[in-house]
Amino acid sequence: SKREIKMRKLDSTKVRPVKTEQLLHIEDHDFALRPGFGGSPIPVGIDVQVESIDSISEVDMDFTMTLYLRHYWKDERLSFRSNKNKSMTFDGRLIKKIWVPDVFFVHSKRSFIHDTTVENIMLRVYPDGNVLFSLRITVSAMCFMDFSRFPLDTQNCSLELESYAYNEDDLMLYWKHGNKSLSTDEHISLSQFFIEEFSASSGLAFYSSTGWYNRLFINFALRRHIFFFVLQSYFPAMLMVMLSWVSFWIDRRAVPARVSLGITTVLTMSTIMTGVSASMPQVSYIKAVDVYLWISFLFVFLSVIEYAAVNYLTTIEERKQLKKRGKASGMYSMDAVQAMAFDGCFHDTDVDIDLTPFPEPCEENETRASQTNIPNADTPRLKRKRSLKGNVGRIILQNNHVIDTYSRIIFPSVYIVFNFFYWGLYI
Repeated sequence: SKREIKMRKLDSTKVRPVKTEQLLHIEDHDFALRPGFGGSPIPVGIDVQVESIDSISEVDMDFTMTLYLRHYWKDERLSFRSNKNKSMTFDGRLIKKIWVPDVFFVHSKRSFIHDTTVENIMLRVYPDGNVLFSLRITVSAMCFMDFSRFPLDTQNCSLELESYAYNEDDLMLYWKHGNKSLSTDEHISLSQFFIEEFSASSGLAFYSSTGWYNRLFINFALRRHIFFFVLQSYFPAMLMVMLSWVSFWIDRRAVPARVSLGITTVLTMSTIMTGVSASMPQVSYIKAVDVYLWISFLFVFLSVIEYAAVNYLTTIEERKQLKKRGKASGMYSMDAVQAMAFDGCFHDTDVDIDLTPFPEPCEENETRASQTNIPNADTPRLKRKRSLKGNVGRIILQNNHVIDTYSRIIFPSVYIVFNFFYWGLYI
């Protein structure tokens, strides 16, 4: 009816226009110019909601963040008449026809606006010309990290926002709601980091050719979880160091056992150090984990050198003893320890063994003795074995070098003191 048509004309928001431009009068203005061009700078408020921190890379020294970026400003050219003061909401198709702030991310490497199923852009215009412009963006930006305390470090990163074309004479960026302008999702979590704080700040940036620009900062502090590195690096290194000490309790004449144990621990420590370095950037300074692994590697290496010294000094002592006893009828008089080195068997007392030719191995003698039917079972060989059972501990103690005795105390003590100062310094 005619009456209903007249009532609809009173409120333009209730009328379905043929084109959007008819309501906003876009064609009547030049939106290539900012609002209030030639006058005071236009204030543009910003607020951010962080949806997630997707990844943090130590190798590339960057982080990836997904956020909702919202802009607030007033453009009287977009004002329209509405009796009920209701806003109008548009999608990204209107953005290309009006003026919007040209905010960009400083030090960003990659960034994009999500476009599934359409571009995640929202534009809301109020009757008085106030505008809300919202974007859903994922951005990867640089984070200048200091790894001198890695992995006991805390990294401070920031995402910086700034206008690209308009300096402070044309556009003034500010946080819309002060410190409350930055909000985060409660469920944000990272595998290797604990987020200590989020904060918003502002400042100025100067460029020699274009002047001063307003800059906004999204600051966040990340504290690294150390438990992963304790399991993967520190604990294996401790075990390798302690394993290298086992050689101090092994007979100094057991060359294959002590050498193989030392080489195995050295190679394992090298593998641990290589694995840690592969996941880190090639920085020119020493990291905290490097200090621990290299000191641990030094302890393992010194345990190998310790046995080299023990073996060398033992050889010198034996040569001196042989020279003192002299040579009688092609026979060398040897004690039980020296005899064991030649024939592989333990001896209770000093025995004389002909070096040329060497006596038959003790196992072969035992086999032959068992094959012969000798009524008397208490042969000299069996007597030595019985006597040996009660003297194994004494023989082992007598066969230890004084360097091994001191190493059993010095190596663990120094390593415990090192751990005490290391964890006290970095934690």
